[in-house]
Amino acid sequence: MAQRVSALFSGGKDSAYAVFLLQQQGWKIVSLLTVIPRDESSYMFHHPNAQWTALQSEAMGIPLKTVESNADEEKELDDLETLMWGEDVEGFLCGAIASDYQWSRINDICHKLARPLYSPLWRKPQRGILEDMLDADFRIIIVGTYAEGLDDSWLGLEITHEVIGDLTALQREHGINISGEGGEIETFVIDAPIFSGPIEIERADKIVSRDSATYAIRNASIGRRELSDTV
Repeated sequence: MAQRVSALFSGGKDSAYAVFLLQQQGWKIVSLLTVIPRDESSYMFHHPNAQWTALQSEAMGIPLKTVESNADEEKELDDLETLMWGEDVEGFLCGAIASDYQWSRINDICHKLARPLYSPLWRKPQRGILEDMLDADFRIIIVGTYAEGLDDSWLGLEITHEVIGDLTALQREHGINISGEGGEIETFVIDAPIFSGPIEIERADKIVSRDSATYAIRNASIGRRELSDTV
């Protein structure tokens, strides 16, 4: 019997790919849960373009529940716990890969709720995960850069196999996590097999500071899926 789970969803590649993997196994994703931090320096939650998860939710056909949080780390966790408490599910799903900090705190909440946390990407090779996403026809853009070697020229860049190679070179030079699990990059999924159509970004601004840069989506919509010529 298929499990019914709620997914912790940021709009980035890892949470979207985790949803895809479990749906491929026949699991029912009954809701997406998004904490929208007002503080862009949040340690726990994805900040750039989190409000646009509503458009991704529409494209995926999965209801979205959100809460805004403008407090410190512990209050952010309280806000997440409040969202999770309201779900009538058998477990929760997250896209964590290597962040013990994030995974352990979410897992603690799941223990309180007496429901398991499912993390299908946990401890998997980071380059392999990125390549698997591309092979599964995910389209992912970079919307935040926060590490040495990454500047605003990366913003809006779609991740390709060539870009994965460039990130791997930066990993060797600067020791970054190529999946961004150390906060080096943030991503946004613009298309996937589980979307009814691609997210078309009509306008976005680059916001650059001394130590970081973000790609702020201003206008976007769901485009039409092009039909294949093959039957």
